[in-house]
Amino acid sequence: MLLKVVQTINAYLSDYILIILLIAVGLWYSIKTRFVQVRCFKEGMSKVFGNLTLHGEKHESGMSSFQALATAIAAQVGTGNIVGASGAILTGGPGAIFWMWIIAFFGMATIYAEAVLAQKTKQKGPDGHVLGGPVYYITTAFQGSFGKGLATFFSVAIILALGFFGCMVQSNSIGETFQTAFHIPTWVTGIILVAICAAIFLGGIKRLASVTEKVVPIMAALFVVGGLIILVLRITAVPEAFALIFKYAFAPQAIIGGGIGYAIKTAISQGAKRGLFSNEAGMGSTPHAHAQANVADPHDQGVVAMIGVFVDTFIVLTLNALVIITTLYTKGGILAEGYTGAVTGTISKTNLAQTAFGSVFGTGFGSAFVAICLFFFAFSTILGWNLFGKINMIYLFGEKSTKVYTIIALVFIFLGTLASNDLVWELTDMFNQLMVIPNAIALFALTAMVVKVCHGAGKNS
Repeated sequence: MLLKVVQTINAYLSDYILIILLIAVGLWYSIKTRFVQVRCFKEGMSKVFGNLTLHGEKHESGMSSFQALATAIAAQVGTGNIVGASGAILTGGPGAIFWMWIIAFFGMATIYAEAVLAQKTKQKGPDGHVLGGPVYYITTAFQGSFGKGLATFFSVAIILALGFFGCMVQSNSIGETFQTAFHIPTWVTGIILVAICAAIFLGGIKRLASVTEKVVPIMAALFVVGGLIILVLRITAVPEAFALIFKYAFAPQAIIGGGIGYAIKTAISQGAKRGLFSNEAGMGSTPHAHAQANVADPHDQGVVAMIGVFVDTFIVLTLNALVIITTLYTKGGILAEGYTGAVTGTISKTNLAQTAFGSVFGTGFGSAFVAICLFFFAFSTILGWNLFGKINMIYLFGEKSTKVYTIIALVFIFLGTLASNDLVWELTDMFNQLMVIPNAIALFALTAMVVKVCHGAGKNS
């Protein structure tokens, strides 16, 4: 009964309220900032890759700009990039990827605004550590009880969505893929994962920053190299793959069935939903990381934050999508005629990527490669999400609550490797989506603050 109720709430939130709300925020900030994602893209790339290092400068509090970006990307690049893209393609056809690109383009302006506001409103806690994120700019936008109520609603939602249930979902993906690929019992994976996470969590923000700045470039490089090898081997199918993406963005009924109106709605909604919750622009999660950056001007971290969305969607997610389409959807592929017939009994969003990589690398190696990539993706997401939840625990209950929070989070991580069910996934989605609402309201309310920073710093861009 509860599962049905939560599924109904999620359907309305994702299909209507959130898609409209987040696209509106992206369009609004694209116009208000005079398309900062285009004007300042080169600036963002130079700030990220001009000083790329795996050994960031040590800071008394907070992080370097790159460490903050690495922590944000750690949270953004998760199982959604593999499982989410797979689900979007299966349900909405290859054309869903086109709509993911559109969403990400506008999302770059949204995340610029989030990072700027996180920088403008961050505070220092009693121990000197930086505290920043949506709760601080929500209470800046709305004074009094209304602001505190919105901030409290956001904090509770993100603690449950990311700190507890979300980490459980991520650890479940690690446990299942390692059992499939290497025959390691899930409880063994769970104990090892909890031990590693505990060591990092207890080391505080400095240790987290040190780990993410190393893990994120390595995990991205590993997946990109593997994906590029497949695309080189399937190079003749790459033009056809791009053609399918554009063709089925506007005429998806040929591959997913139904009438033209229903099919296009499905392709757009799948692309939008999976895209929004892959790059997390507008969700209010990554501003916690961007607030930690030690930068001279909030604009500097805003343009760096845009590159996070670019890496997440236009590089990692797109590469996975192209691997799937070139191996399975082009001529001779098992899904060339769509997700119909006997294939629906063997292929699902959870094993689609393994099937795609396995079709070129061989079943065993392909499964192992995806399992290792998923481990890095899910593990890094756990690290990022734990930090985001912790900052909100401090906002609600003070610094002393972090030890209890860490213990509860570790229990959820271990339980996730033992078992997961549909209700846990649906509850994660529900709280994930609910936290968007107060964040988006504050983003609209603080437009003037963002525009002033953007136009002031962007005159020479």
